[in-house]
Amino acid sequence: MDLRELKKLVALMNESGLVEVEMTLGGERVVVKKAGPQPPPQYAYAPAPMPQAMPAAPVAAAASGGGASAGAVAPRSQADGAVTFNSPMVGTFYASPNPDAPPFARKGDRVTPDTVLCLIEAMKVFNEIKAEMSGEIVDVLVSNQEAVEFNQPLYLIKP
Repeated sequence: MDLRELKKLVALMNESGLVEVEMTLGGERVVVKKAGPQPPPQYAYAPAPMPQAMPAAPVAAAASGGGASAGAVAPRSQADGAVTFNSPMVGTFYASPNPDAPPFARKGDRVTPDTVLCLIEAMKVFNEIKAEMSGEIVDVLVSNQEAVEFNQPLYLIKP
């Protein structure tokens, strides 16, 4: 490996944030490490914990348990007959497909089970979230580009 190839390797490390690279080319083994404080090790092969389904809480406990940030375990019925539509995953909530586009669903919109309500980005993947029911959007409970938790209420929908 010549000096130019080594410089390219170091530039690639700087661009991607790598602190160590090990390569074997034609019988030559090269290890390049950056000096300085090292970040904690990333365990790329450890399986991610699977979300566990929790038993449904009684409606009275959900009503006395707090606001939208607590995240309801099961859809809650509202006084006007609306139910909460909860996030199916952890991620970043996007109300529209891009910054210049109108939101997928607004207050007052009618939705069907196939209507896309939003996108949730999780691990660099944009997931389309569909209404799964017919009804009218009563309220949008989160802001665009807000981090959301699993089972956090996103919309109030009146069936």
